[in-house]
Amino acid sequence: METEQLYEAYQPLLFSLAYRILGSVMDAEDIVQDVFISLNNIEDLQSIENMKAYLCKMATNRSIDKLRSAAYKRNVYVGMWLPEPLVEESDEPSESFAMKESLSTAYLLLLQQLSEVERIVFILREVFSYEYEEIASIVDKSSVNCRKIFQRARKSILDKPRQSTLSTKKMAAYVEKFVSSLQCGDAQGMLEVLKTDAILKADGGGKVTTAIHPIYSADRIIRLFFGIAQRLTEAYTVDFKMVNGMPGVIVTINNKITYVLSFAFEDEKISNIYMVGNPEKLMHLKVKI
Repeated sequence: METEQLYEAYQPLLFSLAYRILGSVMDAEDIVQDVFISLNNIEDLQSIENMKAYLCKMATNRSIDKLRSAAYKRNVYVGMWLPEPLVEESDEPSESFAMKESLSTAYLLLLQQLSEVERIVFILREVFSYEYEEIASIVDKSSVNCRKIFQRARKSILDKPRQSTLSTKKMAAYVEKFVSSLQCGDAQGMLEVLKTDAILKADGGGKVTTAIHPIYSADRIIRLFFGIAQRLTEAYTVDFKMVNGMPGVIVTINNKITYVLSFAFEDEKISNIYMVGNPEKLMHLKVKI
């Protein structure tokens, strides 16, 4: 196949892999572009026996390099770090629920607990269902070693979110009720969709004013959002979109995307709210006029 055909065939896979490793849309896009630029410089593509494994290896190596270069930045990051939000243009389901769950903010944060190699092995096996022999060729380890790495990684993620029994439609209804209740000043309506011990995490990156520590309990979260709403004097719009595979919210102020919210659900209520306000993490999003 020509490079253009290979791009069409493998770009979605490589982006999905790099994004889950890094939690950065822009870095994942850069890595995919770099992989195909490098591939275009190879004269004899026919000599590559397993193109998928070859491309995945290139993407994972570049992702590891990016992780290591970003490690110091993460150590000095102001406040809480959240992944760059991945917003779907269409509300139509494009992936299975299992694939969407592995894109969720909660899931991506759990992956941050793993080492670089553990993360890659875990993603390839748990998310993409690769055989250990395939993974071994990508990470340059034996299949036996990859199996052990995967088992260790799986064991270390002890607090993996329980998969919600709510349908996507029901989740979206809860998110819409949360927002409409906030806009109406209806604290009771917000309480009805929030777990009592709900948690809010906000990422302003030191660029905008946000809570730098998690906010625990529904009551405190509601007070915080009411405070934000009262200070919001400029014209704003709220759009409901799929964010990281789950129903989410985009807040636009003066034609600029200012906040993106994603949610996690447990026991048929909202258990976690993730609010990204760092403008550097929203640069890849475009306002639709």
